[in-house]
Amino acid sequence: MGAFPEVPLASRDGNFGLTPREAALLRGLTPAWRIQRFLDGLDYDVKGQGCRSPRRVLRERTAQCMDGALLAAAALRLQGHPPLIMDLEAVFDDDHVLAIFRQDDCWGAIGRSNYSGLRYREPLHRTLRELAVSYFESYFNLRRQKTLRSYSQAVSLSRFDGINWMTTEEDLWDIPQYLLDVRHFRLITPAQERRLGSVDARMFEAGKVGRVNG
Repeated sequence: MGAFPEVPLASRDGNFGLTPREAALLRGLTPAWRIQRFLDGLDYDVKGQGCRSPRRVLRERTAQCMDGALLAAAALRLQGHPPLIMDLEAVFDDDHVLAIFRQDDCWGAIGRSNYSGLRYREPLHRTLRELAVSYFESYFNLRRQKTLRSYSQAVSLSRFDGINWMTTEEDLWDIPQYLLDVRHFRLITPAQERRLGSVDARMFEAGKVGRVNG
């Protein structure tokens, strides 16, 4: 896909290349929890077979965490927010990507996950660190280990406008690849990590509600 220009994609009608029908659907998902409800109604791509643009997600009705975040960021953009995402980095587990937004100077998040606790957060968190910490207890693997370790700075998807991230038919694997090199911040110290307990059995079972097996 080549280099990523910083100049946003020109869009006379404000739809960023989406059709009026596609744009109207995403604009109508307000307040933000409606975006989450829409994502939860899609099939979950447990094998991660695609990294789809929002247009493809709308058509294929399938998403994993990365393309779910892209669709949420696109909807937020059409509603007047910057298209921001944040990466949560884990050990012995998969990373997780969220679309993030601010309201009344507080951060909220939207995410598509195979685990029930790694999805929507109300915009109540004063910093990105507070927002990331809210996911800590619900972020675990099937060995009941708490696996979240760091979070990234906010990344604006406008830097990918030159490859038409909202509408392209190509897979967008360059975006998660880019996130690998973005600055991340540790959530816990090595001493705190050594003291971590395992996940409570009830939280473990609750977190798997709705989980799709590949």
